[in-house]
Amino acid sequence: MIGFKKIPKKTVLAVFLLAVFSILLVYVDTQYNEPLPIEEIKFSEDLKIEPDPIQNKQIHVVQSGESLSIIFDDKEVPLNTAYKIFNFDKNNLLTSIKPGDVMEFVYLGNKLKSIQIFKDDINSIMIEIEDDIFIKELKNEIQIVQSFATGSITGSFYKSALNVGIPDSIIMDFAFIFGWDIDFILDVRQGDQFSVIYETDYSDGEKISNGDIIFAEFINKNELYMAQRFYDDVQGKQYFNQKGENVKKGFLRAPLDFTRISDHFNPNRKHPILHTIRAHKGTDYAAARGTPIQATGDGVITFIGVKNGCGNEILIRHANNYQTRYCHMQKFHKGMKKGKKVNQGEIIGYVGSTGLATGPHLHYEFMIGNKHTDPVKVKLPSAKPLNKNQIEDFNKLLELNIKKIEEYNSSYGN
Repeated sequence: MIGFKKIPKKTVLAVFLLAVFSILLVYVDTQYNEPLPIEEIKFSEDLKIEPDPIQNKQIHVVQSGESLSIIFDDKEVPLNTAYKIFNFDKNNLLTSIKPGDVMEFVYLGNKLKSIQIFKDDINSIMIEIEDDIFIKELKNEIQIVQSFATGSITGSFYKSALNVGIPDSIIMDFAFIFGWDIDFILDVRQGDQFSVIYETDYSDGEKISNGDIIFAEFINKNELYMAQRFYDDVQGKQYFNQKGENVKKGFLRAPLDFTRISDHFNPNRKHPILHTIRAHKGTDYAAARGTPIQATGDGVITFIGVKNGCGNEILIRHANNYQTRYCHMQKFHKGMKKGKKVNQGEIIGYVGSTGLATGPHLHYEFMIGNKHTDPVKVKLPSAKPLNKNQIEDFNKLLELNIKKIEEYNSSYGN
């Protein structure tokens, strides 16, 4: 007979009480607390979210031989839209399209909204495409800012000016303005000083170009050269020095861009062909055959043709009894004839070796009255001076800009 172990009465009683207590807790919870609701998520098959159309652009640079019709076809501009654009161009703005213009096509999604044609940094044509077509010219506002720079020569003038931040175009203008008095290759010395006030053009906060020089000065070999921009009532925009004299001279220093002077003015020179002592009354400029020759000053042609050892020759009479002579030309420029008025810098012929010449070069003579003068050393007359009625206004402007340069130099410790 298998025996059973007797469980104590206290243990049975404890288990029984714990079970009753658990049943009571469940009963109370169900009576006084509501069950958590079940969340039901429903999806609607009818709800569709369309994204907003994205704006995008296409850029096209007009090429040689292209027309708007060709460009519109390439950009898939609808035919009815293209027709409207041409029909609404009442002022013929679109006929000015040329190679290099930049066209910006703006789309909203696949729909063309506008076409902007940029002519340059300032001017453009806008074509707005809605139910109707609107075509108009746009011009960006330009802000002109005065810029200052100053420095001294430590190498070449060009590199020294670049080192102090002067733009290339302003450097070229500076050299041109003072070029009648200073040879910026031969005359410049270490320690020479320069200062300039010039205009810088901005549009929409961006620099678009360098404008004119307003004021400039250059100290070369301890001599001060000054140039003030001024709008003369008679001559228009000119540059005058501190005495009111035009910095531009009545004559160019040389009639062509030359590599070297091959024979100087010499009254006792031995002629290279005739081998006799024969005065060399001008200056010979070595240059390649066909190099353009410029009239060095305004005047009237008094002789054009062949004359003795000079070969093809042009003689020009200028104001105040000045004359210039050009010899050994290969040929004359088209339209040159006796009695024709020519302007300073105008092409009158081309370098050759006609007459008594050992090779291609230009023989150039400069005469005051009937007296021959060395064109390299002669003091050239200035162009027309400042209008006397404007001297007071000019002096006020000159004084103002000199003060600006002094203040700028003082601020930067120059």
